[in-house]
Amino acid sequence: MNTPSELALERRLSARLLDVFIRAGLVVALVVLCYDIFSPFISLMAWALILAVTLYPLHRMLARRLGGRNGLAATLLVLGGLVLIVAPVSVLTMALGDSVQGFVASARDHTLQVPEPPASVAKLPLVGEKIHALWAKAYADLPATLKSMQPQIADLSRKAIGVVAAIGGSVLLFLVSFVVAGIIMAFGERGAAGMRAVFDRIVGVERGGEFARLCTSTIRAVAQGVLGVALIQAIVIGLLLLVAGIPFAGVLAAVVLVLGIAQLPALLVTLPAIVYIWASPDYGTGAAVTHTVLLGVAGMLDNVLKPLLLGRGVEAPMPVVLLGALGGMASSGILGMFVGATFLSLGYQIFMGWVGAHPDAPRAAPEAQSTTD
Repeated sequence: MNTPSELALERRLSARLLDVFIRAGLVVALVVLCYDIFSPFISLMAWALILAVTLYPLHRMLARRLGGRNGLAATLLVLGGLVLIVAPVSVLTMALGDSVQGFVASARDHTLQVPEPPASVAKLPLVGEKIHALWAKAYADLPATLKSMQPQIADLSRKAIGVVAAIGGSVLLFLVSFVVAGIIMAFGERGAAGMRAVFDRIVGVERGGEFARLCTSTIRAVAQGVLGVALIQAIVIGLLLLVAGIPFAGVLAAVVLVLGIAQLPALLVTLPAIVYIWASPDYGTGAAVTHTVLLGVAGMLDNVLKPLLLGRGVEAPMPVVLLGALGGMASSGILGMFVGATFLSLGYQIFMGWVGAHPDAPRAAPEAQSTTD
């Protein structure tokens, strides 16, 4: 039988335990509520932080030239970014929408023309004969072919319109993120101190600064060296294709963007475009030569930009960057491609840094000091 003192101790422990459970439940409820409220803005804030961290060195340099006026420097940087990035992206997005709508309209009105299939298509392994047969059928009687594939075409049209709408929404989200990034950069010093305090609280004061520097350098390396190069090259090639009058210039620009993130050469797009220019009777010799030179240079633009923007290189392996980009694109569209690649590379760097900092790992002995005079 328990003594009165033991019963009193048991009651106090039960009361304390109940108090802990109630407080933990309230904290969990508060976290869930805050997440539900903040979840619509996660992608926007993540992209804004990526832009702010990437552009912050440029912001500090501009602020020093303006006499320390951080707000004015952030405003000028945002306005310049909107002119240099958002305007061309908007033009390419509208071109993509026009291309998709034109293709759907011509297929619906039976005005779409298909060239004769080359004999080499039938020699492709596995699917060559089927593709050649369907292509030849469409060349001989395209309206009948489209009529037989009406359900598939209708479904494809809905998906294409949905893709164009999603890209337009991503451009708008990017615009808002750029503005938010400017606000973050205007208060960059306080923000950096706050993030350092967060890392100190999570991983300890000894390693908080190290993890903060690791996060910053990884975000800048991935954003500038991989995603920035891919975006710049996609915009340049897309505008050149649009000026040259290449069909589906917006679609091809999106393909260049994906190829750039996957670390594949943009020549896979520009070389067929050059072949199209020389095979088409709509271009004179001078125009063909001009477009060929411009597209050839733009296709190799990443070889010049990577040494300038990549710096010491992205320490995360390219498969990690590629998986992050593809996974982010599958879950959140074009914007998710950037966020996914950056954060998966960041997670890889943090994990490998944690693995390399094992406290029980043997350390190299210091070199013996020379005793000779």
